[in-house]
Amino acid sequence: MQSHEKLLGILDLFDEANPEWDFDALLERLGFSRSTLYRYLKVLTDAGLLSSFPGRGYSLGPRIIQMDHQIIVSDPLIRAARPIMQSLTRQHVSVGLLCRRYRQGVLCVHQEKSTDQIRSNFERGRYRPLLKGAASQVILAHLSHYQLSRLYDENPAAFSETGLGTTLSEVRSHLKEIRHKGWHHTIADVTPGVTGIAAPLFDSQNDVAGSLSLTFPGTTILADEIAKVGKQLVVAAVSISEQIRQKS
Repeated sequence: MQSHEKLLGILDLFDEANPEWDFDALLERLGFSRSTLYRYLKVLTDAGLLSSFPGRGYSLGPRIIQMDHQIIVSDPLIRAARPIMQSLTRQHVSVGLLCRRYRQGVLCVHQEKSTDQIRSNFERGRYRPLLKGAASQVILAHLSHYQLSRLYDENPAAFSETGLGTTLSEVRSHLKEIRHKGWHHTIADVTPGVTGIAAPLFDSQNDVAGSLSLTFPGTTILADEIAKVGKQLVVAAVSISEQIRQKS
């Protein structure tokens, strides 16, 4: 691993379970020499990516908050999707989620809502695997055969647990149905007591880039109504995808 990868890898250690690290804990976890770790921490602290407090150790720094604000106001995907999401949530009592494909999973990057009846467990900044929920599975359905095979080989049991299939062939068949329909819905898959409906987003290379979804309170929505919303989301997702392509 190159030195810059080791340095940036330190940031990956900070999560909800471990928001703070002291020097000795980092030293034990990473296995660097003391001088190397001191040097890396100084670089990250000077850049504002980490903060240090006497007696508390290190936590993520203010530069990340500044960068997050810049993403909110300037990210092309959010800018294209925000007015469409606001229109959708005005029409439907729901929570709208904009998700971006990220690494081997999906990251929620924006949320709009028109109800307090539910609180989505998939808030902005939350990352989760591609296997659960409409917003994730509709992305999974548009991965290449190679990408899907790699994910499956890493954890076939996880696919089986989600009901996608007990073999790679079954998984591909299930995802093909989602892909041909153009949208997908799940019931109480991530958040109890809700129905999620999602459509995929594509970049200028026609690779799946993320998803647009609506989460509704309740689990007894009629199939015709679900299909109507699904088709509406497809139209909205196509509009967002076209705007992204125009900016590329």
